[in-house]
Amino acid sequence: MTNLPERAGTPATPEMRAGDADRERVAQVLRDAAGDGRLTLAELDERLDAVYAAKTYGELEPLTRDLPAPGAAPPAAPVAGADAWRPVEGAPSWKSGIGIMSGFRRAGVWNVPRKFRAFAFWGGGKIDLREARFDGPETTIRALAVMGGFEIIVPDDITVHVKGLGIMGGFDQRASGPGVPGAPTVVVKGLAFWGGVGVKRRKSSRQKKREKELKQAEGD
Repeated sequence: MTNLPERAGTPATPEMRAGDADRERVAQVLRDAAGDGRLTLAELDERLDAVYAAKTYGELEPLTRDLPAPGAAPPAAPVAGADAWRPVEGAPSWKSGIGIMSGFRRAGVWNVPRKFRAFAFWGGGKIDLREARFDGPETTIRALAVMGGFEIIVPDDITVHVKGLGIMGGFDQRASGPGVPGAPTVVVKGLAFWGGVGVKRRKSSRQKKREKELKQAEGD
């Protein structure tokens, strides 16, 4: 029975008489639900009247049937479908980026090929994949930074493997980790010589929208 206790060694049944402690426990569940915004004050007052008038477990149970049990984890955010990462017709697509004593930027909504090459010499580049779409389930970015550097930003919900090498430089591997089921995989390889390749996870607008919708649903 939802949110209702059991007597020691005796399963609760609808016909079992409820005691003051049982009614108070249910009342607390209702007060907590109102505090979380799940019940209006008018609904809380109506249900509390029914709680204190209840004589059996069967009369108490419907009052909390549509509420989560105390301490229950909130529902998980919905997982984006495959369409969230499929290529967009008409979006730009780049296979490479070169920064020689200059820089380049790949960002926004763009279609990422299965293989992307980046080269920097006394320069750098920014590769932002937060709003990107992917041609296949796995994309490999080969980055060569010589006295230069790259900033690679990946959405927080995809799988990332960083396998590059830094020689008198840095190749940040802290972003490596799994994504959500069905998400594409990005593999970052290459070399940083007297330079650096930084890979960072950030939330995409897609993730922010889902989180906002979840919060709104919890508040309804």
